[in-house]
Amino acid sequence: MTEGAGMSHRVGRTHWRRFATVLVPGVAACATLGIVMGEGALAASFLISGKRFTVTADTLVSRGLSSYGMVDVTKRGELVPVQVVGSRRATISGLCQSVLIDVPVLGPQTLKITGGNERPVEASNLFLDTTFQSAGEADFRNFDMGIAQGEITKGPINPGDRDSRFFDPSGFGQQATSVTLTDVHVTAVALTAGTFNVPGLRVRIEQGRHECS
Repeated sequence: MTEGAGMSHRVGRTHWRRFATVLVPGVAACATLGIVMGEGALAASFLISGKRFTVTADTLVSRGLSSYGMVDVTKRGELVPVQVVGSRRATISGLCQSVLIDVPVLGPQTLKITGGNERPVEASNLFLDTTFQSAGEADFRNFDMGIAQGEITKGPINPGDRDSRFFDPSGFGQQATSVTLTDVHVTAVALTAGTFNVPGLRVRIEQGRHECS
């Protein structure tokens, strides 16, 4: 990519090894089934708890990718800067999601969700609010970095975000027609999804710290 005042645009294939924190889509985290909505529906904006959760995946393929900055608000009114990543369609293999919960008397407990080992997870209309993103390797196609957030078309914009006072139509955005990632690791505070199918879903609580890695 070259430096300049305009949007950096490269048509074709973009292949970055050891891609770390710029645009790793967080669609892998959608195994938080409690906030997955009905067929084709999107959740409205909501106040977040502020609790961070971890998601890992062996491989992730996303079609119709967007990325833009936002600020989430907790129930207590705290502001949490996030990078929202969205995907129209995604398939995920080797999914693991975990959240650490401190329980009085019992101490730390880990809620862990896994699936997509024999058949991949399939998801649509996913939006993940992230604070950290990384991947061992990322292979983008038709990737744009520096596009105005209000001009993103290749991937979705959450309607709740577009109506928020924190959404800047002239802010820094990114998009791609598709991306394939391996060795994905994401930290997030919230997500919404239209549809989410998890073959081989497993949910368990483990004593101590046993987060996905």
